[in-house]
Amino acid sequence: MTAAPVTAPLDLSADAVALTERLVDVPSVSGDERALADLVAAALRGLPGLEVVRDGDAVLARTQRDRGRRVLLAGHLDTVPIADNVPSRREGDRLFGCGTSDMKAALAVMLRIVAADAAAPDASPYDLTVVFYDQEEVAAVRNGLGRLARTRRAWLDCDLALLMEPTSGLVEAGCQGTLRVVTTVPGRRAHTARAWLGQNAIHAAAPLLATLAAYEPRSVTLDGCTYREGLSAVQIGGGVAGNVVPDACTVTVNFRFAPDRTEEQALAHVREVLPAWTWELTDTSPGALPGLGAPLAQEFVATVGSAPVAKYGWTDVSRFAALGIPALNFGPGDPNLAHTRDESVETALIGDAEDTLRRFLRLSAA
Repeated sequence: MTAAPVTAPLDLSADAVALTERLVDVPSVSGDERALADLVAAALRGLPGLEVVRDGDAVLARTQRDRGRRVLLAGHLDTVPIADNVPSRREGDRLFGCGTSDMKAALAVMLRIVAADAAAPDASPYDLTVVFYDQEEVAAVRNGLGRLARTRRAWLDCDLALLMEPTSGLVEAGCQGTLRVVTTVPGRRAHTARAWLGQNAIHAAAPLLATLAAYEPRSVTLDGCTYREGLSAVQIGGGVAGNVVPDACTVTVNFRFAPDRTEEQALAHVREVLPAWTWELTDTSPGALPGLGAPLAQEFVATVGSAPVAKYGWTDVSRFAALGIPALNFGPGDPNLAHTRDESVETALIGDAEDTLRRFLRLSAA
């Protein structure tokens, strides 16, 4: 079947799997989301009863029905770089392609839900906001949701935010925090023919690496969700030439910490575990507590019908938590397949996610 042209409008009456295919076939690597944002904006503006705004390559829409409680669905438009996996293809019960799992299946579900809500404006007891944002897969300073939190804060107000990250249809609560630090291990240069005259900085990093290898991560259970921490060397660099004993070696360490630690406490822990080295903090983002105590969060968990689990990794629920907004991760994609060359999504999970949201929002079945 020939793929639809990029400029062809989105058909929100198509089933969620077909709509996912259409979204995957519109490339939207981080920083190049314009074409997909145009299509999403046009589709939303074609629905009745919605206020729609465009902020760069982010698209936001909301109802204003004075329902008293508001649910927000958020998903990012961008993907990691394409790895010869666009256009999409179906194989049995799976849809393959860049972004199928992270997170164009979720975007399709969001579009289907907002269309169903617009078609039955009196059905849901909640007002609805949808946020399609840009540049989530790159540096945090470019994140579109972060920009919206600064420039359109009122648009993010809600009683429950559902971040449609891939969770295989489970509720993943909260998220880990993350930080990265860098140290430079010193040495002294010498010719390798007279290596005893120098001090090899790469060799000198061995005690640091041994400490990391022996590190026993902490596990902590919060609201029934168990978060396991991790302290890992993620990059090492050093060397001058093939005949020179190196006089410097840099080691980058990533700490994924449970959300009961603040960023300051997490950094203090790294320094406590690795006291013999001087560290420079290069990147940090706070975690988010599970947030399961909010009434709407409890209602959503009951609708899903399975126990929540901890979110391993950092997601934008952290941004909502920082704003005091209850937020959960929920989406049809498989997080283990995100960013891979063979990225795919089980088609049944797409329909299941749409059905779950329809039941939660009191919308009719598809």
